[in-house]
Amino acid sequence: MAEESSLKRRNHAGQNCSASRCHEGVCGDVRREMSSSDPLLEELEASGPVQIVISDEEHHQFSLDEEALEQILLQERVRDLHVVVVSVAGAFRKGKSFLLDFMLRYMYSQGSDAWLGGTDEPLTGFTWRGGCERQTTGIQAWSHVFTVEKPDGSRVAVLLLDTQGAFDSQSTIKDCATLFALSTMTSSVQVYNLSQNVQEDDLQHLQLFTEYGRLAMEEIYLKPFQSLMFLIRDWSYPYEHAYGLDGGNKFLEKRLQVKQNQHEELQNVRKHIHSCFSSISCCLLPHPGLKVATNPHFDGRLRDIDEEFKRELVNLVPLLLAPENLMEKEISGSKVTCRDLLQYFRAYMKIYQGEELPHPKSMLQATAEANNLAAVAGAKDSYSRSMEQVCGGDRPYMSPADLERSHEELKQSCVRQFRGVKKMGGEEFCLRYQEQLEQEIDEAYASFLKHNDGKNIFFAARTPATLFAVMFVMYVASVVTGFVGLSPAAALCNLLMGLALLSLCVWVYVRYSGEFRELGCFIDRLAETLWEQESDVGHGDRRSKPDRELRKHLKYTRHDEKHLGSMNIIGTGNRKDQIWAWL
Repeated sequence: MAEESSLKRRNHAGQNCSASRCHEGVCGDVRREMSSSDPLLEELEASGPVQIVISDEEHHQFSLDEEALEQILLQERVRDLHVVVVSVAGAFRKGKSFLLDFMLRYMYSQGSDAWLGGTDEPLTGFTWRGGCERQTTGIQAWSHVFTVEKPDGSRVAVLLLDTQGAFDSQSTIKDCATLFALSTMTSSVQVYNLSQNVQEDDLQHLQLFTEYGRLAMEEIYLKPFQSLMFLIRDWSYPYEHAYGLDGGNKFLEKRLQVKQNQHEELQNVRKHIHSCFSSISCCLLPHPGLKVATNPHFDGRLRDIDEEFKRELVNLVPLLLAPENLMEKEISGSKVTCRDLLQYFRAYMKIYQGEELPHPKSMLQATAEANNLAAVAGAKDSYSRSMEQVCGGDRPYMSPADLERSHEELKQSCVRQFRGVKKMGGEEFCLRYQEQLEQEIDEAYASFLKHNDGKNIFFAARTPATLFAVMFVMYVASVVTGFVGLSPAAALCNLLMGLALLSLCVWVYVRYSGEFRELGCFIDRLAETLWEQESDVGHGDRRSKPDRELRKHLKYTRHDEKHLGSMNIIGTGNRKDQIWAWL
């Protein structure tokens, strides 16, 4: 049959449709009024949905088909016109492409009263079908950009966009947020397609998606986005709020009202939505009928659609596309041409392909992360308070071995505290945060260890003691070498002694003034190296492995601003042995 062959010709891959699309419906009426040599007729014959944002389902990434978008937006007749972009977005399998095809009929009919077409004409244009599996992927644009003369005499270009449905079984939250945000950022009118009602999760998802879009915009002029229309399909309560725009606006006003007795979370969602869009409206549509919903062979013929739906559809589409209602795309307060829109698409896609933006997460994942981070913060805070009591600022110097023992006990206690908190996400998910807690506790322990070491008076005097020792050794060496007649060696020893004296003076100045701290750190590291070499030679490297690892862990970097020395622990004997070893 002709209808079946027409359905088979629908191309989901985003290629241009065949000329047979425009042979049917209103498009066919327009063609019959044109001469066969009319260039616009040739363009209409090649019109169809074009994939401009391509979805990589395997890697969950999106790319812009710049060549396809250039062919649409850089046509000579439209490239310098201000552009009106109407986009339809929302959950998958809710009739977005079906609605857009009626918009195409309206645009091709140039606003004729009979734009709905005949009762026996299949609905063609953007690819659509019945069923429960998604149809559109990425973002598609209609290849023919319409030109319309507004009541003030200016001509504008009108571009229609169809977006991939959100929340299907193959898309992540990031995928949904990226596509919704991109379509909202590039459209002058965003139609938010919903089913039956506006639920709280619909508003929360809208908040998430618009915030993701706002993050990508470098400059925010007043409100970042323009017009948002909530389109409630299959509205079942006309006795409360009548079909159409008036009933929809009254309904939406109640839904988005901020009340004093509302929870703060609910208030924030509504305030956020109001702050994002310059205008917000709502339209209520009835159900199109059982034949539309249950007939697997339904192809969009008006005879199968309820009269009530067709009546409201005739009112809805002109609200969006009638010349007096067209809204040009504006960014930062300036109207955008088709040529400009191409550049904005490129810029926005580059941002979403990068790693600058945070990744949106599901509510469960976000809640689980917050839950685990709170448990980590609580356990770490307990560790810090306990360690302050053990070796805090007003506590005396403590043996490193005793301090390490206290650290291990408190660390195990805090891990038990973390594991004892009820957390979301499962065992494997929580294990990552337990590892994070242990790492943060070890870092905090390193700071406490440095602070404790700073209380040791011998530690503070190590650098000057080392420099004095170098000067003394060099002095003795210069005397001995001079006595035996080795004048060059004596001169070298005197030079080294002078350098040690100069270093000591500089170190004292740095300690006193707080300036040239990097130079002071360099002198400390040099003194530490000499000290360790002397200790290794004098004691046969008797230090325990924990001591050597601890010293390695606490070596000072160039940017250490707390201390101008580093730690030295010799052996594992008592304090008296360590003092004598230092002397």
